[in-house]
Amino acid sequence: MRVIFAGGGTAGHINPALAIAGYLKERQPDAEILYVGNKGGMEERLVPKAGFNFKSIHVSGFNRGKSPKAIADNVKTVTRAVTATKACRKIISEFKPDLCIGTGGYVSGPVMKAALEKGVPVLIHEQNAFPGVANKMLSKKADAVMLAIADAQKYMKEGCRFYVTGNPVRTEIISAEKEASRKKLGLDERPVVLSFGGSLGAQKVNEACADIIARSGKDGRYQHIHAYGQYGHWFPDLVKEKGTDISQCSNLDIREYIDNMPTCLAAADVVVCRAGAITISEIQAQGKPAVFIPSPNVAENHQFHNAMALVNHQAGELIEEKDLTGELLTQKIDKIVSDPERLAQYSENAHKMAIIDANERIYNIIMDVYKQHREE
Repeated sequence: MRVIFAGGGTAGHINPALAIAGYLKERQPDAEILYVGNKGGMEERLVPKAGFNFKSIHVSGFNRGKSPKAIADNVKTVTRAVTATKACRKIISEFKPDLCIGTGGYVSGPVMKAALEKGVPVLIHEQNAFPGVANKMLSKKADAVMLAIADAQKYMKEGCRFYVTGNPVRTEIISAEKEASRKKLGLDERPVVLSFGGSLGAQKVNEACADIIARSGKDGRYQHIHAYGQYGHWFPDLVKEKGTDISQCSNLDIREYIDNMPTCLAAADVVVCRAGAITISEIQAQGKPAVFIPSPNVAENHQFHNAMALVNHQAGELIEEKDLTGELLTQKIDKIVSDPERLAQYSENAHKMAIIDANERIYNIIMDVYKQHREE
């Protein structure tokens, strides 16, 4: 069994592909896997690190501006699209895949198109509630369109073969228990707030969280775990300006990055975060009430749609970044934490939306398509 994976641009496209590839390899040890990604993209570093062979093509997205630079960028994009398509045809001719699986990002477009041209079965996995351009364009011709969130179906082409599979979620996330995690972190019975804005850090999220963290440092009402990200080293100074020295408060765990997320997420009573696809799936798996602050700087504003899928099911709340203030965020958290019925409702509804067997669902669909085409 020979399989090409394609997806890139962000970790939200790459990590699901790696999770699917890893599970496929676990179930089919003889499977040969090749990952095709963008030259210079994040995937060029992450894929070999995960142990998979990698080939690069050079593609770029369109600049929607009208400046001379935007026009020049778009000319390069068109040129790269032509050369990338040729490169993809060559890769497919040489590797001779049985299947091609795309997880989104503009790099997946030329790979999947070349596969379709050569009669190779194509499967798509869409992580978000609002599908990306590449996946929407290819969905009608794909042998299977696997959706993480059922709401995405209404944005796809009519006549597609849809399957709701969920996003692959780490086993450690699913199995982590609240009380054991709190004990491991040395937390007491006070409510625990977990907040983060991504590995790089989100300035607006940091600024808003500084208010409630500074207050908790003074009144000890909450225990708070917060990650300020790679570019947020100014955060402790901001909290200090608001009257709290983080280093002197045992109820505050403030750091650059959360490298034990399964434990921290399980320990939390409420989560403050962006609304990336994998984050959403992990929150659902743990059944955690959340206040979502979608990033406005993503394609098609898909994080907003991801968050609304939970908000519409009474499984969380949303603050758009344009409305975000420290005062509003503090009010939201206080309102949720002080209302046990609301906490329980959000938790139950989030958990109901969780799909914790996504890997198995995806694997079964892959094998069904593979066997079907072997028999033809």
